[in-house]
Amino acid sequence: MSVNIEMPKLSDTMTEGTLIKWHKKVGDTVEIGDILAEVETDKATMEMEAFDDGVITSILIQEGEKANIGSILAILSGSDGGTLSPAATPKVMEAAAVKENPFVVSSTAPVSLAAVVDNDRSRIKSSPLARKIASDLGVNLTSVIGTGPGGRIVKADVEATNTSPSNATPAPSLDAAAAAGLAASIKSKTSASTPSPTPAPTAITPVAKEGDEQIPLSSMRKIIASRLLTSKTTIPHFYLHVDVDAAPLMALRKQVNDQAEKTHGNKYSVNDFILKAVINATVAVPAVNASFAGDHIVKFKHVGLSVAIAVEDGLVTPVIKEAETKSLLTISRAVKDFAVRAKDKKLKPDEFDGGTITVSNLGAWGIESFDAIVNPPQAAILSVGAAIEKPVVKNGQIVPGLRMNLGLSCDHRVVDGAVGAQFLSEIKKLLEQPALMLL
Repeated sequence: MSVNIEMPKLSDTMTEGTLIKWHKKVGDTVEIGDILAEVETDKATMEMEAFDDGVITSILIQEGEKANIGSILAILSGSDGGTLSPAATPKVMEAAAVKENPFVVSSTAPVSLAAVVDNDRSRIKSSPLARKIASDLGVNLTSVIGTGPGGRIVKADVEATNTSPSNATPAPSLDAAAAAGLAASIKSKTSASTPSPTPAPTAITPVAKEGDEQIPLSSMRKIIASRLLTSKTTIPHFYLHVDVDAAPLMALRKQVNDQAEKTHGNKYSVNDFILKAVINATVAVPAVNASFAGDHIVKFKHVGLSVAIAVEDGLVTPVIKEAETKSLLTISRAVKDFAVRAKDKKLKPDEFDGGTITVSNLGAWGIESFDAIVNPPQAAILSVGAAIEKPVVKNGQIVPGLRMNLGLSCDHRVVDGAVGAQFLSEIKKLLEQPALMLL
């Protein structure tokens, strides 16, 4: 019995991944839970774990090579030591067609056989969440075709099965001859129907001279470039700024940290309080917690707070889900954990999902103010500058002050100026009267 190890979908926007490093080689024994490889996605480099036991018999994608979601990376042979099982053969044939013709995308093509699964249907490979949802919905997992790594059944497979008209009729299997015919048909039809690519408009690009270094774009940098260009050119941005008196916040933070040392030991950062203020303000002004969806606006029930964290090759934005239910301590610990695991490339795919508003803080780098680009499909992003000592006018007198600049970038299709101003005003109130956040 053999199982294909496929390129998993490790983020909501991922279409392909780069195989950065194999942790196993041909001939190595693999157990469920072992780390097989490191894959670079559009958001981070993540570890790919094994969902089956066996021995690596073949590695098809080498380190440094890219592969579409669903592409076969390697083949794992089970205890019987057999060759690739008939149920997997069509996927191999389709993969061959994809390699010859890049216009065929195996992970999304309608003729795809969904995913390769273990021939022994008594052993259902499924995630704990998928099993729970299947139990709640009354779905029989033996009738579900998995699209997760190695044919594993994931949440989306169960939900799709429950809503399909045929109520999860399994995809028919094909023998090797039929699979070969399928691959040839795909190649023939695609070659005949696919027009020649239209040349892209000429872009103004620099010309590398002797001594200049050309750095290939990573998958993350490519996606960042694409998404930010889309955001800036398709979302009508507008920007608001407000200065906050940061002295009360600094005073309260000191008091809280002095007490924390005697109890749980957690040290709160200025950013922890800012995040808490944004969460509370989003609840108070829910119009910013929304997204433009073509002919309607989606207004989110919960606050998914995306926290921008700088990593070596870009920026990642893990999400504190249902943030309105979290205490200041929980938020502080979550962000510290995100920061450590982001730098170690240990963040999980589902930790990037569900963001409804983003906070980007460059205060630690001494940046006084800046305008961030909206993180689609969200409608607002808060930019936070450093707390700066400067002279301020108070009661007609010039006195020393501690000021922090907050910027708000909004999607004008969703958020109007008055709503954005109300939101910023609410954040300002909470930061200048920080005890309100502790109630």
